Amino acid sequence: MILLSKIKVAVVGAGGEGSSVYRVLREIDNIQIIGVADINLASPGMILARKDKVFVTDSLEELVTKPEIDVIIEATGSSEVQRKIHKLKHQGTAVMEALAGNLLMSILQAKEELLEVKKLKSELWAILNSVQEAIEVADNSGLIKYTNPAFTRVTGIPEAQRVGKNIFEASPHGALAQALVKQKPVVGYRSKVGGSGVEVISNAAPILVEGEVEGAVVVFQPITDILKLMDELQKSTTIIENLYAKIDQITGSKYTFDDLTGSSKVFAATIDMAKKAAKSDSPVLLTGESGTGKELYAHAIHQASQRRGKPFIKIGCASVPEELLESELFGHEKGAFTGAVKTKLGKVELANGGTLFLDEIGEMNPYLQGKLMRLLQDQEFERVGGSETIRSDVRVITATNIDLKSLVRKGRFREELYFLLNVIELNLPPLRQRREDIPVLVEHFIGKLNRKLGKKVRGVAPDALQLLSGYDWPGNIRELENVIERAMVSVETEVIGRQHFSPYIGQFTNAETTQCTEIVPLDKMEQMMLKAALARYGESLEGKKKAAQALNISLATLYNKLKKYKASM
Repeated sequence: MILLSKIKVAVVGAGGEGSSVYRVLREIDNIQIIGVADINLASPGMILARKDKVFVTDSLEELVTKPEIDVIIEATGSSEVQRKIHKLKHQGTAVMEALAGNLLMSILQAKEELLEVKKLKSELWAILNSVQEAIEVADNSGLIKYTNPAFTRVTGIPEAQRVGKNIFEASPHGALAQALVKQKPVVGYRSKVGGSGVEVISNAAPILVEGEVEGAVVVFQPITDILKLMDELQKSTTIIENLYAKIDQITGSKYTFDDLTGSSKVFAATIDMAKKAAKSDSPVLLTGESGTGKELYAHAIHQASQRRGKPFIKIGCASVPEELLESELFGHEKGAFTGAVKTKLGKVELANGGTLFLDEIGEMNPYLQGKLMRLLQDQEFERVGGSETIRSDVRVITATNIDLKSLVRKGRFREELYFLLNVIELNLPPLRQRREDIPVLVEHFIGKLNRKLGKKVRGVAPDALQLLSGYDWPGNIRELENVIERAMVSVETEVIGRQHFSPYIGQFTNAETTQCTEIVPLDKMEQMMLKAALARYGESLEGKKKAAQALNISLATLYNKLKKYKASM
């Protein structure tokens, strides 16, 4: 075998044609490029040569005088450059001028284009072989020219058994055959792949070359994959909707133990017990009269616990209609009942990882008490209308102003649930049992209400404070704050006097309530108390809520009693 020595070539001119010549020459094994010259060091050919570590120069003389060059290819087309090359080159060096070498350069450029086509074809083949959708290509006569690996995966038909067949015989009713017959795209076509029976959704289109149909290509997926994608999309949509709902519904705890005010021994003992409760994950039962601050304690316990960074979700069991309470607590699936147009997360699910505060727990019906027992025991539940068991890690705090033990004896509250909730019981004392805290609370509320009302009240007169301290406060701290706010709205001085409080504090010892010293029927007494409470707090929804709290009954019970005595009141 005779080994041929390499032809050593220099290229003068590295613009468009020169760079094309350079790209082709470097692919030829028996050609060695000695150097490239161009007055523009940033021309395409110069950049390529530098990357290949080939000698480059902007001096024509420096390149063409090299003794080892066999051929100089002149690619500028300049007669002046050609004249200089002939003058400077060595005697044995051949020169291929642009005019004389047009044919060779055309051949070289054509070869470069073929190399580029080959590269593009390799890239396209790699893409087609890697996509997950099945692809099949046929020429204009229907002869199948190509199938990708996904085609075999989807249909089970090997490439060797498909390529070379005619599509009009193999799958005459498919999208590929339809695109060839109609000579236009076929989109979303549902059919079975001939030879496999696999049901697919296809998109096919004719292949046009200079306006003529040269064949067609089809891309398809099994219908099962489409259905799975639709199912995943639906699940994702539901998750997104629920996340928006979660953002709207989740509230954090607003109060800490610093927001609870008092200096009495009974108050200090209550705070100490509450802080101990915050260190555990056990259920807490907050008991006490209306207005003693049970919700504030629930907030503070959560904020001092290890769950402080998680949701604090609250719900009043008496403030939600009984028929909707289950859905509010445990959520519901789409279509669970009329109006359930989408899946909804309940408070239990939203509180996952955090604290669930159930106020007025005594108003919960026995059925929901059973679901709550399961949550406490197993941390599991199902949405309304659903069968999927969902886990939720929640710490439950409940509150009531009703004696739950009496409800247990009457069969209205499950004994097992009572014991589950009452792991830690925190009884909040009424204000009349902590009268020494009244001056501190008064000062606290005046500071708070000064900011709210834009006032500059400094305090209360001694006789006014004596009046406040001597009152029994059936509405407890909530009533005290309400009385102070009503007085501050009307006061024009920096000190609140006795006269500013007495109209509100004396309401329950005046008018119709004085008749309570006489023996009257209990229903008459009940009517008088209802009228007195509404007179104090008003008949708005907020007023009725306060009236119900002062009377130590739920809002639902208040409405029932008002309905009962409507005619006589």
